[in-house]
Amino acid sequence: MAQNQTQEIPVPRGATDDRTGVAVGTGPVDVHAYIDFQCPFCRQFELASGDSIDMLIDRQIIRFVRHPMNFLDAASTTHYSTRAAAAAAAASDAGRLHEYARALFEYQPPEGGPGLTDEELINLGQIIGVTDPSFPGEIRQGRYIPWPGFVTERALARGVGGTPTVFVQGEPIPARPDLIVAAVERVAG
Repeated sequence: MAQNQTQEIPVPRGATDDRTGVAVGTGPVDVHAYIDFQCPFCRQFELASGDSIDMLIDRQIIRFVRHPMNFLDAASTTHYSTRAAAAAAAASDAGRLHEYARALFEYQPPEGGPGLTDEELINLGQIIGVTDPSFPGEIRQGRYIPWPGFVTERALARGVGGTPTVFVQGEPIPARPDLIVAAVERVAG
């Protein structure tokens, strides 16, 4: 993708410098998670690791970066991976990506179907407290639809071959909470 094309892709507030993820937390250790909101293994990762990730964020040990990809678009009749990632970007504009991502996994639809509708994605945001009046319009108008494809392209170039993929300070780590915490503790000293 040419550099001028990347500048045309809208990216959400809170995006990392490379525009491929959204960070939460201010700790010195970077933890990157490449996820797909339709991926059942990503759901398992989120539900198993969520408390550990939250604890590390709360203790200001990590900066947790989610990279929402669209690997499984073809496993849905409505390109759900892209639509869910675009909705997550809209939630990021409202400062609620972390909570919204968790909710997307909690309410994850089965693979192979249409996924949640745009109205269901909007309602999910309201359930977790997104009050930004632009949120529904960003989803209905598809403001961030180009972004997940950009994130996926960059992830593939980095060598990410599946989801979930986790890196702690640039080193690949199995997507298990105990191994992530251990890796963070090694790096943090």
